[in-house]
Amino acid sequence: NLQIGDNVWIWHYSIIDATNKVSIGDGCQIGAWVGIFTHSSHIAIRLYGGESYIRSSPEERIGYINGEVSIGEYTFIGARSTIMPGVTIGKGCIVAAGTLVNKSVPDFSIVAGSPGVIKGRTDELDKKYFSEKSVQQNYFDKEIISQYLKRTETPR
Repeated sequence: NLQIGDNVWIWHYSIIDATNKVSIGDGCQIGAWVGIFTHSSHIAIRLYGGESYIRSSPEERIGYINGEVSIGEYTFIGARSTIMPGVTIGKGCIVAAGTLVNKSVPDFSIVAGSPGVIKGRTDELDKKYFSEKSVQQNYFDKEIISQYLKRTETPR
């Protein structure tokens, strides 16, 4: 249930609960003490009690929350962040340290807070580097660089 792309970095003391599917795209960086969760029993455990909860199947549990988690390529997840079940984080995002991501966020989002709120866009943040040749050659999203170069070309 766990798919991890190439060149992914996951720091110490992080937990990835792959009870349901978790996919982490190429080039992601995940800080220390991050929790990525695909299920939550915080309601179901009270409804069933300990022994009945353990004996019941997850598919039949009332109040049991579950869902896949997907983290897009080249996304950065800051230390002590928590990703909740059913969340998709787009490509090229920054999740600030200590953020609770309980709703999906689109590509290039900068997310911060508890609960997480979109504060900006990484493609806007990165623009100041787009004139650098090494960035033009290596930026992970060639379409973004292509659009930038078209806008900055001087007419002949």
